[in-house]
Amino acid sequence: MDDTTERSGDTDRTGATEVSARLAAQIRDEIAAAGGRLPFDRFMELALYAPGLGYYVAGAVKLGRDGDFVTAPEISPLFGRCLAVQCAEVLDRLGGGDLLELGAGTGTLTVEVLCALEQRNALPRRYLILEPSPDLQERQRALIQERIPHLAERCAWLSRLPATLRGVVLANEVLDAMPVHRFSIRDDGGIDEVFVTERAGAFLEVTAPVRSLGLADALGALHAEGFAKTPGYSSEINLRLPAWMKALGRALDTGLVLLVDYGYPRPAYYQPDRTMGTLMCHVRHQAHGDPCAHIGLQDITAHVDFTAVAEAGDAAGFELAGFTTQANFLIGCGIDRILSESPDAFDLTPGAKQLLLPTIMGERFKVMGLTKGIDGALCGFSIRDLSERL
Repeated sequence: MDDTTERSGDTDRTGATEVSARLAAQIRDEIAAAGGRLPFDRFMELALYAPGLGYYVAGAVKLGRDGDFVTAPEISPLFGRCLAVQCAEVLDRLGGGDLLELGAGTGTLTVEVLCALEQRNALPRRYLILEPSPDLQERQRALIQERIPHLAERCAWLSRLPATLRGVVLANEVLDAMPVHRFSIRDDGGIDEVFVTERAGAFLEVTAPVRSLGLADALGALHAEGFAKTPGYSSEINLRLPAWMKALGRALDTGLVLLVDYGYPRPAYYQPDRTMGTLMCHVRHQAHGDPCAHIGLQDITAHVDFTAVAEAGDAAGFELAGFTTQANFLIGCGIDRILSESPDAFDLTPGAKQLLLPTIMGERFKVMGLTKGIDGALCGFSIRDLSERL
């Protein structure tokens, strides 16, 4: 490393420290305004999305080798090529349409999907990207201009969901980053909510009687199904999901919403031995369980309750088109054929294994399709549909 690189690294670290300090000050102000205890979902929202300061909207590199975690599009271009197969099938049935990607990250998935659709003569009319991070928007634009400049005019960035859309919505690892409420069960069987407070300059989690609107009713419904009742049990619940899904339902007139994320059906999500929930933090490719550390400098995620997603989709007017593992979905989209026909198949094989092996991503990640006005089965769910597990 030369002196210039070393000074640049020091500058980046100094800037990140300053941003973290400013975000921490904002969180302290909100804790004070909330009477000393801030509901966890609001803390998570600030830590990830506070304008100009949160993890996903500040300027640090987040994805890839130099970031904090790696997603499927960065692992292998096969992921995007397989998703393009499913997109092409739906666009063909619709006679054309648009694609909307939610949270496009580095832009890698955008590039691979568009390249694959171009090869299939199935390009969308527009490729829309809803990305809250100005920094990531710039990275996405730069990658598109570098890799597929002739398709750049098809791409447009949105600040909100479109008023109407006909086509496909892609959401890869979006739901896991939605703010969640956390709860715990007391020894007497009562429910406590998890809050964030400050002591001696440090943030920490505390429990207190439920205060957040709708949380008691949502947990009561879980208890009625027999879940999350054991004293000492703690977990998460996403109360923002129904409103988010209704907004998608208003935006999508006809087409497919394709959701890819790590998670479980509800019986597995709230299984009795998962007593500490699923919340996880990632920084520099290291996973840990302390959301109060590295304020604004780490990812905070929770696994997805796919039963809740299906229920929210039904309430928003969608039909469940399928639910399966990532491995089954990619096989249904023809990953074996795509790999065999690739001139660089040998180089792509290690990435294919990561996408497919059950011990890596193949079983841990799930795929759900929600449709409006789409007739017939979808290829991605043709190998094995696990909807009966929801």
